Amino acid sequence: MGKPLRVVFIGKSGAKAVADELSRGGYDSVYEYVTGAEQLEEALADNWDLAIADFGVEDFGALEALQLIHERRVDLPLIAVTRRIKASDVVALLKAGAADHITRGNLMRLNAAVERELGAARLRRERNRLEEQFRQAQKMEAVGRLAGGVAHDFNNLLTVITGYSDLLLSRRDQLQETQRTALEEIRRSAERGGALTNQLLTFSRRQPLENRAIHLNDLVLQIQKMLRRLVGEDIEMVTIPAASQDLVEADQGRLEQVIMNLAVNARDAMPDGGKLTIETGTVQLSDSYSATQLGVRPGEYVTISITDTGTGMDEETQSHIFEPFFTTKGPGHGTGLGLASAYGIIRQSGGAIGVFSELEAGTTMRIYLPLAAAGRSETGARPAIEEHLDGAETILLVEDEARVRKLIVDVLRAHGYEVLEATRGEEAMRLCRTCKKNIDLSVVDVVMPEMSGPDLVRQLAPLQPGMRVLYISGYTDEAIVHHGVLRSGAAFLQKPFLPDALVRKVREVLDSHRNSVPGS
Repeated sequence: MGKPLRVVFIGKSGAKAVADELSRGGYDSVYEYVTGAEQLEEALADNWDLAIADFGVEDFGALEALQLIHERRVDLPLIAVTRRIKASDVVALLKAGAADHITRGNLMRLNAAVERELGAARLRRERNRLEEQFRQAQKMEAVGRLAGGVAHDFNNLLTVITGYSDLLLSRRDQLQETQRTALEEIRRSAERGGALTNQLLTFSRRQPLENRAIHLNDLVLQIQKMLRRLVGEDIEMVTIPAASQDLVEADQGRLEQVIMNLAVNARDAMPDGGKLTIETGTVQLSDSYSATQLGVRPGEYVTISITDTGTGMDEETQSHIFEPFFTTKGPGHGTGLGLASAYGIIRQSGGAIGVFSELEAGTTMRIYLPLAAAGRSETGARPAIEEHLDGAETILLVEDEARVRKLIVDVLRAHGYEVLEATRGEEAMRLCRTCKKNIDLSVVDVVMPEMSGPDLVRQLAPLQPGMRVLYISGYTDEAIVHHGVLRSGAAFLQKPFLPDALVRKVREVLDSHRNSVPGS
């Protein structure tokens, strides 16, 4: 079987000789013959590998065809195959953008020219694809940096709002119904603000993931009941856990978020009902094409395919769907961050998302995640344990944001802890030097003026050798990594947090025998 080749032939003069020569070159060609501008314009809507044109076909020839191709911004190399023409006409053709000029008496050059132009076209398209990926990455980087810049202050505000709302709601018997309703609405709004910040950080890959070994077949089966409620009764949902190997390393909560986002988008694409299929599989991505196209390393991948029978998308829409704030939904029906967040989560997990869609023919969104190494142990969820959260230990709190510091002090003292407050590193050092008792735990903000949290902890080590440490921060994962907190394995609590989460983490660290201050 020959090499496939799709050719638009402009004019019919010499068509048979050209076809015979391409056949001798090993090409299995498909032709469309056009003789005018309207026919060529219709043909340009399809994907063609090459155009071959005579110099003049009545009033429409190679020059007119080149002009139309350039106006429509189509990457279609054109080779002019003509009778003998004047040198000035050849120059005019090449200046107009013709890939080559061949006379009908010298067709032996044709196959070499075709091979050259097909190779050059592949390189151009690959370069354009990489440039588009780079532009997309720049957009995500820009918005991600913006999100990271505001995340610290915004998370501090949300910590205060949600914290005090939670404290007041814990005294339900002292609240009137209207007060309780207002507080619940304040807390819900703050939580939505936190979720929006998390989405911004997630698609830009600045949100830390808690990866563990997951069987995707089991995951899909576990969440299908919830997905059925999401998509509604008018949509038939089919789940096919067909992956022969399905172990991956991922953040289960984030992965569930991705699947739900894709399922909701599929539901919205089927307003009159339809069929939603969620299927897992295993695939080998080669370095020759598939892995390169997806922007991942070659190897074995587990896939989750979410397929709908909805309205589908045109190529223009598909080229923008992972951009932040791009949405096809009307005002008030989406932030445009769902798919951008999904993209960020999957890329951060070492995978990719592929899109396969046609108008009125439905859409398949396919997630690719690297297969976990053989022998990787699974980490199950920790069983919930009812514990006593009160204590009498001494805690050093170092936090430069006054409102957050006051909230933490109020929460910890309400649970019986003795709290020493410091706003900066030097003040914390003075407290440690003058304190007559052992300090059991330091709760330290990671990024502070004058001295960072990790630098302070290293200087406190000789003064309080048995002291444990809990880092807190409203900054992004990028900033935390920069200060070495995650790499050190130290306990960490991300803002915004609720009072209950704070006291649970404090009790957990105090009860741990591993989390003592590093000596260097």
